[in-house]
Amino acid sequence: MRVKPGKILRSLFPGVVWKMDDDEGIYLTFDDGPTPGVTEWILNTLDRYDAKATFFVLGKNVELYPDLYQMILDRGHKVGNHTYSHQKGWRMSIERYIEDVDLAGDMVHSELFRPPYAQITRTQLREVSKRYRVVLWNVLSRDYNRNVSPKKCLRGTIKGLRGGDIISLHDSAKSFRNTSYVLPALLRTARERGLKCKILEL
Repeated sequence: MRVKPGKILRSLFPGVVWKMDDDEGIYLTFDDGPTPGVTEWILNTLDRYDAKATFFVLGKNVELYPDLYQMILDRGHKVGNHTYSHQKGWRMSIERYIEDVDLAGDMVHSELFRPPYAQITRTQLREVSKRYRVVLWNVLSRDYNRNVSPKKCLRGTIKGLRGGDIISLHDSAKSFRNTSYVLPALLRTARERGLKCKILEL
């Protein structure tokens, strides 16, 4: 599903990266990992297409699965902070939210940040932006939604695929039914259209 943030949304969240200025590359991102059995599959699939991606990881999962986290780095991919415990920012005080971000930051050394559920208040964003580039997306795969079939998920993801797209996918057991169907087809489509899958460099 293609997302077009309007002027009002962009003005409310200044400095947030929604899309890259790049006619030749697309930017696959995977949230919520690392996840045993899923992360390895994603990495092996990316390898088959010589594709790179950015993984917005949860601090609690890095703590549980440090070898998987290291595997992401060893394969040449980028990582970003996705908070420690995947909290909804709108329900949290600024103090608690930043504490959760910092807890993940102790383990995930990156200049990139993505708020879970895209929920972040203006005050939280202002504080987080002092240390991170905040990245959202302009293509939402909806692979996490079990009411969306794999075929529908794929159609929404590749429709209008073009250079500069930041695509939101997930590294989780909940999403794997859809992700495992979408990712190989997405990579084939990118190759057919001459688009290279790159890491986010901001």
